[in-house]
Amino acid sequence: MPLYKTITPNSQTTVKIWKITESYEALMQPITLRDESMKRVLGMKSDLHQRGFLSVRHLLAEFGYTDADLFYDCNGKPHLKDGKYISITHSFTFAGVIVSDIEVGIDIEKQREKIGVIAHKFIGYEFDYLVDTAWDYINKLTIIWCIKESLYKLFSTPGMLFREHFLVIPFMITDENTVAWIDYEDRKYRYNSHYFEFEGFTCAYVIS
Repeated sequence: MPLYKTITPNSQTTVKIWKITESYEALMQPITLRDESMKRVLGMKSDLHQRGFLSVRHLLAEFGYTDADLFYDCNGKPHLKDGKYISITHSFTFAGVIVSDIEVGIDIEKQREKIGVIAHKFIGYEFDYLVDTAWDYINKLTIIWCIKESLYKLFSTPGMLFREHFLVIPFMITDENTVAWIDYEDRKYRYNSHYFEFEGFTCAYVIS
C-alpha cells in the first residue's frame, strides 16, 4: 500500500499523502463506495482522476473512515459525520487528506513552469517580495498557490478571490512554514501555513 507520508503537525491534526501507483482495478477492489460515489467515479473520463478519487478513499481508510463517513455541503466542501474537519486534494500521481479537530485546508500541486503565466491572476501583495529571475521563482509561486487554495478550501465562501482576499507573508522555501491571512469583508483571519516539496510536487496545508 503506497501510503507515502504521514505528518502530525499537532496533537489534533494528521496529514496523510498517498502515491498513486496502483491500477483502477486494484484501487477499486478493497473498498466499498456509496451509489452516489460509484456514479461519480464511473462518470470520470480520465483514468488518473478515477484513481485519484479512489486513492482518497484509501486515505480515508487509513484514518479509520469509509466512503459513507464523508459528505459534501452545498459549496462542495467535504465533511465527516463524526464532526472532525477534513480537507482533500489530489494532483496527478499524489493524493492527500488532512483530518483535524480544528478547521484545516490542504492542496497538492505539480511544479510546472506555466504557473508563471497565470501568476498575475492569484498574486497581488506577494509580487512585492518575489523576484521573477530567482531560481526558485516557480517553486515559490507553487507554494503560494497551494497555500491560497488551502485557504479557499478551509473558508469555502463563494466570491472570495485569491489575489484580493488572500495574503501570504514572505518566506524562504527552507522555512517550510509561514503565516497567511484572509482579508474579507472588513475582517482579517490569521492562519498557520506549512508546506513541503517532494518528487516535483508541492503540498501545503493551513490550520486555523
